[in-house]
Amino acid sequence: MEYLRANAKDAALATAETFSDKKQVWVVDQEDGFVKATVLEDKGESFLVSKVTSHEELTVKKEDTQQINPPKFEKLEDMANLTYLNEASVLHNLKQRYYSTMIYTYSGIFCVAINPYARLPIYTKEVINSYKGKRRTEMPPHIYTVADESYQTMIQQRENQSILITGESGAGKTENTKKGSSDRQSFPLFWASGLPDVILFHVLLFVVLQSYHASHIHHSLLSYPIFCINLRS
Repeated sequence: MEYLRANAKDAALATAETFSDKKQVWVVDQEDGFVKATVLEDKGESFLVSKVTSHEELTVKKEDTQQINPPKFEKLEDMANLTYLNEASVLHNLKQRYYSTMIYTYSGIFCVAINPYARLPIYTKEVINSYKGKRRTEMPPHIYTVADESYQTMIQQRENQSILITGESGAGKTENTKKGSSDRQSFPLFWASGLPDVILFHVLLFVVLQSYHASHIHHSLLSYPIFCINLRS
């Protein structure tokens, strides 16, 4: 699925790449945060390394380096499955997915979204329908999966559900919601509800849940920038 899942060709190239976790590490970089570096010499408590892109050589303490994951984990959909779960690997995975316009990534029970600052065709009625009733592992990461899981759990277990959405100002909460709810034909229940504009930007999940005919939806603003959706069975 374009914009949501890495294509097979990229996955094959990543798998074929030669790799040794003994020879490569993440090192801190002033401009990029972390960059890959090749270990040239083990000096006991430090490494002599060469940055892969700039070829700059420097000595760094071992405790200041972080391990690199094998290429098969490139653009991983759920970062909880990374062999080495560290800051550099998480940032790298999110960055590579973002560069491929895949703005949603799982991290265990969480769904991370990065503002693409562009219009992506991933909020259409066809996309919504493709996620209905599907298991989390069957589809690429999406906010629709979070919504559907919550709704299905509420229906099956007859228990109230809550979804928390948080992010810094400009992260994309408001803009994504406006884009997702801009088509009145795709989301008639939302527009029929007559909610004021101040509610419109709360979360895209509201639009999604309305499309699943979840009629008992509560909104409560806790404290900026956290939003809460409560589903009552």
